[in-house]
Amino acid sequence: MNNEDNQPYRKPPSPLPVSRQPPSPLFTYHQRPRTGVIPPPLLSPGAAEVKDQAGRRLSIPEGVRRRSLTYAEAGIPARRRSLAYADLMAVFYPPNIIRQPTVTDTPFECAEWEGVSDSALSHIPIDEPGVASWEPTLERAIKSIVSIKAQCVRSFDTETSGTYTATGFVVDAQAGLILSNRHVVNPAPIVAQAIFVNYEEVELQPVYRDPVHDFGFFRFDPKKVKFMQLDSIRLAPQKAKVGMEIRVVGNDAGEKLSILAGTLARLDRAAPEYGVGQYNDFNTFYLQAASGTSGGSSGSPVLDIYGDAVALNAGGATKAASSFYLPLSRIVRALDLVRRGEQVPRGTIQAEFEYLPYDELRRLGLDMDIESKMRETFPESQGMLSVCTAQRGGPADGSLQSGDIVVAINGKPVIEFVGLEDILDSSIGQTVHLSVWRGNKAYDMHIGVQDMCDITPSRFIEIGGGVVNEVSYQVARGYGIQTGGVYVASSGHVLGSASAWRGSVIVSVNNIATPNLDAFASALSQLSEGSRVPIRLFSLEKPYRQKVVIMNVTTHWHALRMATRDKCTGYWTYRDLDPPVLRIGAVDPQTASVPQLPATLAPANKVWPSLVYLDFHIPYLVDGMKNTQFAGPGFIVDKEQGYIACDRDT
Repeated sequence: MNNEDNQPYRKPPSPLPVSRQPPSPLFTYHQRPRTGVIPPPLLSPGAAEVKDQAGRRLSIPEGVRRRSLTYAEAGIPARRRSLAYADLMAVFYPPNIIRQPTVTDTPFECAEWEGVSDSALSHIPIDEPGVASWEPTLERAIKSIVSIKAQCVRSFDTETSGTYTATGFVVDAQAGLILSNRHVVNPAPIVAQAIFVNYEEVELQPVYRDPVHDFGFFRFDPKKVKFMQLDSIRLAPQKAKVGMEIRVVGNDAGEKLSILAGTLARLDRAAPEYGVGQYNDFNTFYLQAASGTSGGSSGSPVLDIYGDAVALNAGGATKAASSFYLPLSRIVRALDLVRRGEQVPRGTIQAEFEYLPYDELRRLGLDMDIESKMRETFPESQGMLSVCTAQRGGPADGSLQSGDIVVAINGKPVIEFVGLEDILDSSIGQTVHLSVWRGNKAYDMHIGVQDMCDITPSRFIEIGGGVVNEVSYQVARGYGIQTGGVYVASSGHVLGSASAWRGSVIVSVNNIATPNLDAFASALSQLSEGSRVPIRLFSLEKPYRQKVVIMNVTTHWHALRMATRDKCTGYWTYRDLDPPVLRIGAVDPQTASVPQLPATLAPANKVWPSLVYLDFHIPYLVDGMKNTQFAGPGFIVDKEQGYIACDRDT
């Protein structure tokens, strides 16, 4: 309800309790009292006493309080009241009585406080030449941003088959390169299309996805975009600063185009965790802002007011507005190599590092002399790298321990992730010299650098409608196991008969060890079609517990082949594998023992040998079938011809 002066009517406030009175040392407004120009807010009846009490608490001279003018006396419109003064009054009175005004309520300071008249401001053009503005920047940038539709056609590694939408943006218009996230480009075989702002659609071909960091590149044919001039968005990782105003432009929550605003709050956030068994980034910083991005915005550019990309949107919090952006430092390096058609070298010692501030490093035993030298060498840094974990069976296993503080690599001080990865990427197949501080002693060690592509699967085998690939670095890191081994990405018909579900690791087939895909393919070629063989496996949830199960070898319903991805072009090629030997009509008979029943059940002894247990598996769901496996009883009706009667489902 409003009064005649269009001022909100408020209930008379009650005196503040002592516990809610603000401490006087925090307020210094009484040191420079403003008289005649600071209009008090319109007080409701009975609030004058509270105002006087507040004035006495803030030590405002009584004469000054009594000389305060009203809005009408000062000639200032009520809509022009100051946000700063309203904030002051919100301290005087309880928040439920004085409503905090928004920018819409009070868009400007009053002319007397600004020192500029409204007539003078009216002559200033809105789009002044030379002044950056979001409107032309976004109008230019959205022409380079695409909405991506993709379908993953095979489960592989940490990914499962299915459809999804995401975002990408053109980083090289001439070469037809689009930057997006690694979980969008996907390590599995996919079919993807990009839709530009003018609804032109082009086919996408994945050409690179980083083994660890959340970025990758698509390639498209620029000649197929006929009705729009293509442009590129420049990558500028050096421009990211705390407090920078940004815009995240992309396909947010399935919308074709959304523009979300935010302000960079952190540049050194730890990489977000998406769950065990899922893809997770590590050994890098992330940027953070409260832009509230959601599904579909993965791969969106994080733009500054000049239209340059300062980061790549990657993920966000589910219960907050926080969004996480990948820095572009490593992306710029990879883009240059992809443009030249070269392979991107990625080295690793299979160790995870974390960035810790100096106060936590002191608790780990960091020497003060080392800290002093590091602070002097890197004055902008506030911490160093520490070893989080060393992967079991990796090059660093047995050398590095959790809590080791990295001091130098090859004699060069290193305190951040980019410098660490630069050295490892350029030392593949070589040995690096690490200097670490452990407890109260310094240790020097030599560790071999491994090619990360060797522990990142680029092959899989299709068997009985299922898919298996070698255990990747991502999966091994999540469950604390060694890389290698045969990982079940999708069970299908054959592996499903043995309850070898997704997330299982096959150790042996028919007592033949299978440490890799080649050994697994060789073991399959030695089997007989239609046979039942034992396989040994364990679940990633319980890697300490192995079990032996029986697998039905029926590979003739599906193709048995191996797919390999080219590391430079990203294309998948197939080759057929040697199938199990098919022996028609040569099923080996098996002898079954029939226990004798008690004499009291003598009539049942004649029926008992005719009862059988049926375990039935079908390769495809047809005619309304809901399951691929059925089990139940049956009985022999013709032992000569081998007929068994059972229910329809079995």
